[in-house]
Amino acid sequence: MGEWIQSVRDAFGHSAEFFKEAWQEIKKVHWPTRKETYAATSVVLIVVLIIGLFLALVDFGLTRAIQALVS
Repeated sequence: MGEWIQSVRDAFGHSAEFFKEAWQEIKKVHWPTRKETYAATSVVLIVVLIIGLFLALVDFGLTRAIQALVS
């Protein structure tokens, strides 16, 4: 029974150390401002739209080309 209690104490000790170190790392993180978040989101949306339009045009072109070859 003594070993079991010691293993539980060790587990709690390791867990406490993990959370302490994790909290220290979280405090080092540079959290973006609202303005930075909006700017990054805008860039992502614009790039997604551009790539989506490009892929739609390629798909349309390939569909037409294959239909012309088959017909």
